[in-house]
Amino acid sequence: MITLWGNADSVNVQKVMWCCEEASIPYRRIDAGRHFKGLDTPEFLARNPNGLVPTIDDGGLVVWESNAIVRYLAARYAKGFLWPEEPGARSQADRWMDWANGDLWPALRPLFRAHFRTAERDRNAAAIAEAHAAVVALLRILDTHLAKNVYVGGATETMGDIALGPPAWRWFALPIERPALPHLQRWFEALSARETYRRTVMVPLS
Repeated sequence: MITLWGNADSVNVQKVMWCCEEASIPYRRIDAGRHFKGLDTPEFLARNPNGLVPTIDDGGLVVWESNAIVRYLAARYAKGFLWPEEPGARSQADRWMDWANGDLWPALRPLFRAHFRTAERDRNAAAIAEAHAAVVALLRILDTHLAKNVYVGGATETMGDIALGPPAWRWFALPIERPALPHLQRWFEALSARETYRRTVMVPLS
């Protein structure tokens, strides 16, 4: 059984939880990160020198960094499903994973924090508007891609969807006006229909 360290409301920990449940990988989660202590102990730092979650231990093999964990789990336990075996198909899932971490989440995170973790009196309206515009511009790229693809990686669900699903929930849960992005909406509704996604990702945000 995999041991996973991380708080259940973390966008990055949710990737790992959802991946495990989609691929029927047994795991146990230990509360760590955000409201919980323990990330700066010698024991934890021996596993992950960054002192961050998620971190997993799979039979003595320790892996950290959320997308690296998802790739590892998909390759080991979900070949032909979350891990496309054809290199070209796998590259499509792979590039959207990198886009999620390198482009979408850095743009979305300030918007998420402004609405969920900042008192209304302390919010910067100009910064929020700028962040909103940046996220919309990125999501238009994803919407265009999804016009020709059922899922992020192509015709079936892959690790690319696993990486983008938790940020997508935060976008759709924000108390804001959203432009019509029909292909993104259709994809999100397909994820929302999955019980594993609802259980691991679509939790109350704070």
